[in-house]
Amino acid sequence: MIRDIQLFLSLALMTMAVMPASYAAGIEITESHYKQAEAFLHPNISKIVYHLDVWPNWLADSSGFWHVTNTREGKRFFLTSFQDKSTEEAFCHQTLADIIEENLKIDADPDDLPFNRIDVLEGDTIAIELKDTVWHYHRETEALFYHKERPKTDRRVVKSPDDKFEAFIKDYNLFVRELESGEEKQLSLTGKPLRCYGNPYGWSDIMEGPDGERPEEIFVSWSPDSRKLFTVITDLRQAEKMYLLDQSVDTLYRPRLLSYYRGSPGDTTIVYHKPVIFDLEKNKEVRVNVDPVPHFMSFGFNWNEEGDELYGLYTHRGYKQADMLRINTETGETRVLFSEYSNLSIESGKLIVERIGDDFLLFSSERNGWYHLYLYDYQSGELLTQITDGEFVVKSLVHVCEDSETIYFTAGGKEKSRNPYYDHLYKVGFDGLEVHLLSPENAHHQVRISPCGTYVVDNYSRIDQPTVSVMRELATGNIAYKISEADIDDLYEIGWSAPKQFVVKGRDHETDIYGLLYYPVDFSPDDDYPLINYAYSGPHGSFIPKSFRQALINIMTPFTRFGFAVMMVDGLGTSDRSRSFREWSYRNIGGNMHCHAAAVQQLAEQHSWLDVSRVGIFGHSAGGYDATRAMLLYPDLFKVGVSSAANHDHRMEKAWWPEMYMGYPVGDYYHEQSNITNAENLEGRLLIAHGGIDENVNPSATFKLAGKLIEAGKDFDMLIMPGTRHGFGSSSGDYFTKVRWNYFIRHLLPAEPIHNYQFQTIAP
Repeated sequence: MIRDIQLFLSLALMTMAVMPASYAAGIEITESHYKQAEAFLHPNISKIVYHLDVWPNWLADSSGFWHVTNTREGKRFFLTSFQDKSTEEAFCHQTLADIIEENLKIDADPDDLPFNRIDVLEGDTIAIELKDTVWHYHRETEALFYHKERPKTDRRVVKSPDDKFEAFIKDYNLFVRELESGEEKQLSLTGKPLRCYGNPYGWSDIMEGPDGERPEEIFVSWSPDSRKLFTVITDLRQAEKMYLLDQSVDTLYRPRLLSYYRGSPGDTTIVYHKPVIFDLEKNKEVRVNVDPVPHFMSFGFNWNEEGDELYGLYTHRGYKQADMLRINTETGETRVLFSEYSNLSIESGKLIVERIGDDFLLFSSERNGWYHLYLYDYQSGELLTQITDGEFVVKSLVHVCEDSETIYFTAGGKEKSRNPYYDHLYKVGFDGLEVHLLSPENAHHQVRISPCGTYVVDNYSRIDQPTVSVMRELATGNIAYKISEADIDDLYEIGWSAPKQFVVKGRDHETDIYGLLYYPVDFSPDDDYPLINYAYSGPHGSFIPKSFRQALINIMTPFTRFGFAVMMVDGLGTSDRSRSFREWSYRNIGGNMHCHAAAVQQLAEQHSWLDVSRVGIFGHSAGGYDATRAMLLYPDLFKVGVSSAANHDHRMEKAWWPEMYMGYPVGDYYHEQSNITNAENLEGRLLIAHGGIDENVNPSATFKLAGKLIEAGKDFDMLIMPGTRHGFGSSSGDYFTKVRWNYFIRHLLPAEPIHNYQFQTIAP
């Protein structure tokens, strides 16, 4: 398969030699353009980049790790030793392939062995899985022998820490079973179909028909001493459903009705979770003294070592207040250690909550305008000190060393001369007096810490700098060993060039916003090129590529093979900058498109070869909303749009996203920012697409938008993908990938796309 892809890429390269050097309007699109674009889809481009990065799988004895990566010889497994500071192939791939074929009669290509993970065991032995069977391979003797059938994962039971009990659900109630004797004990007594114990409502729980049974899973958190259980009562009694029609089942000749529970902004007829504790020894049920939690809001409580207390963050609906709670597991009574407030929203899923020993609690907050770390007294709830401060954002907690009272974390924006979105590794003491940079390279650092807390594997790169993978000493940041460096020589042979970073002013005409510009293939500054804006402006994150992998493997790069320039920008209102930067999107998510329009106009002023009369935009999910929003706000600028799986009206969306970023309760601003209520503004060519059974973003909003466009007499195109859920049109390539290419080829390039082009190296 690898050789087939390499041959295809070689043919694609040959076709480039006979293609025109530039793309003028009216160019004839040929099969060679599609071959080039196809060469940059994920399954293909990933085969001609070697040692792209290192994602460690730590060994049980903390002596090192294994990783798997693509090399010039094919897929290879490697072992890295901390002690020897060496990386070697984990075994002879040719030998193991021969043994598998000879003994198991399974086709085994040494360059692409039929498994993707290993377990390194004692005695020079590794475990592999083939056809649901676990085999042990002794590397020295080259012996392969049967071990056991792969254990089936049963998501309906949860074992206790001491391995003596397992919790399970029966007849909507929670039970435990003693594993040695098989004796069962019923813990709850009042479970019913619409008020059940231990089976929380999952985000993608879909039922057949209006009254179908939902999937049975279990959520249970055992206390460390295996004496207590924490779980939830799931209350569906007042909850309303959404519906989907599935026409994709070949044996059915009428659509299959699917249903699921999903709350929209402001709804009260939703699924609720009520936290509850069970004491096995006292045979007692203890209700936690908090209001029931809407199923779309996350909450997490952790046990202390003694098992007599839970602690964690409880977020109030509307995301304006979050309480740090200590819960007495004997009585269910709660104590508020401290509360966090915001007149915007508290992004509870981003907050760091880390218990340190018996006396401290580490917490992150945006209260002073930037996400920073704060140290609290766990017993009193008193704020002891602000650990970090300054105009930068703490991103993640890497490690806390209690002995040295040192906190290791990643942050962005502290190194003022660098891209503020790059993550770097730092350390600081509990006193917060001095922050030390541990990853000095001017690049984006992605780190993984070893279980022993001694080393981190750091993959650092930029969009224009291939990944360097190193092993650092955590305490000092010193590079102990260079593991590998990405080899991209073959990329240049198929015409790869890295995108260019740009910095322009946002909608306020003052703030720097960052983006990327991909140049069209065979670029000439003397020609004119259309520009496509890829949009995703969700306020929960930043999305422009920072690493080399992100810049290479995405849905933007293939467009350049047809002669498009492509841009992406993180405008005001997105995340990973200051609180004031983020607040631009509060109750105004659609306003981010003002920054996109500003970026397009400034780029056109800087680059005369960008044809501002030929500007398109596309996006998926929240980006699909963005694409349509841009077409409606700036009809004179954005002439062609492709909007897929879009939440066109936030009142019809899943509740957590709009309630956190658009506000709660629902106000007039929801109406004002609806694509549906602004449909009459459409002037350009717009394609709206949706998966027929998308439970994440229900297709009903796309249908409503279509209805309003028809009512307004607007011409548009629409595609419903039968039997398709939320994910389509990805960097791996599929039918919609081609549809999206063709729409911009026909309406923005403009040219006539190839009719019925079939991908040659990926599955249809």
